[in-house]
Amino acid sequence: MTAQDHVAEIGGGLRLSYRTHGDPARPTVLLVAGLGQTLLSWPEGFIDRLTARGFHVVRFDNRDIGRSSHSDAPVPRADQFVTRRWYPEQYSLDDMALDTAALLDALDLGPVHAVGVSMGGMISQMLAARRPQHVASLTSVMSMTGARRTGRPALSTWLRMVSPRSAGREAAIESFVSTMRHIGSHGFPFDEDAVRVLAAEQWDRGPGTPDGVQRQLAAIFKSGDRTRALRQITAPTLVIHGDRDRMVHPSGGRATAAAIPGARHETITGMGHDLPQGAWTRLIDLIALHATAAQRTHQTA
Repeated sequence: MTAQDHVAEIGGGLRLSYRTHGDPARPTVLLVAGLGQTLLSWPEGFIDRLTARGFHVVRFDNRDIGRSSHSDAPVPRADQFVTRRWYPEQYSLDDMALDTAALLDALDLGPVHAVGVSMGGMISQMLAARRPQHVASLTSVMSMTGARRTGRPALSTWLRMVSPRSAGREAAIESFVSTMRHIGSHGFPFDEDAVRVLAAEQWDRGPGTPDGVQRQLAAIFKSGDRTRALRQITAPTLVIHGDRDRMVHPSGGRATAAAIPGARHETITGMGHDLPQGAWTRLIDLIALHATAAQRTHQTA
């Protein structure tokens, strides 16, 4: 049965929509979604495997997407991504990490095993750096530090990112399918039907507007190089990256592991910038074993 949506008031007039899965008495894995992605971007089958490994799972919509609060701040202009002179209302990855900490407080959850993908990895990194008491372990997947010369998208991906946004539901679905075919895992089968269903469900979940995505992207740019902050992370850290990622070059994963003291880096051959079902067994094993080891250490401490 599909989990039900709940809403948490996290202060400042913000609300985050979330879902929970599994036994709340078990250690919690917090799944943090990427740029423009709702909680639906974490497949049900992926979550089922995590709960079967003995975890309580929480996933949520970040601010400005899905059924969480949408900002009324101005949409960042194209020139601001170059000048880095943002509207005063523009939030950062730090702000999104504090949102996440406030969600954990609202749900009265102790230290969690934070697992973030892409921008979600950046948010999870900053949660571990700024609120270490909330993080028992960190798994950063296909993410980066923000350093200028690492993790840059391929030129073909940049061109897609700056192209005009599609208007309307059907056009947006086709654009999403095309984008995922481009940045997805070329070493695994591409499940177009599943991607198309996800695109439709995400569109129907929240307002079909690119404004929130632009503000989330601006949050990444505004935060800049976070290497110094990542050096403060004390939580046991696992960094996972595919070797065929066109959105975040594998150098982003290597830089992340190098920045975080004691971090371990794992490469999944054939994986791009998605969660292909063919890679689930390896991904779940890596996440579960890392979280279990960290949980034992935390309980002993």
